[in-house]
Amino acid sequence: MTDQETTPAEKDGKYEFKLFYSEREVNCRVEKEQNTLHVNIDDNIDAELQINNDGTITQISGTTIPPSSIEFIKKHVLGHEV
Repeated sequence: MTDQETTPAEKDGKYEFKLFYSEREVNCRVEKEQNTLHVNIDDNIDAELQINNDGTITQISGTTIPPSSIEFIKKHVLGHEV
């Protein structure tokens, strides 16, 4: 299967923004793929977050991310969608 054969869900895509993590500003990259957010912080922290049906987000794998950072990522990527 090639990328051209894959139809992304609405509002899927890649996001890049600054995030305060461990008391410093770092780069955060998020790739949204349907109900999963693939998160990379400062090129050394990787995690996967799941968007639940009720709009909450649950971390499902990777380095533990503080709830405040998860909330920031949610607002940045999903905005007022949920």
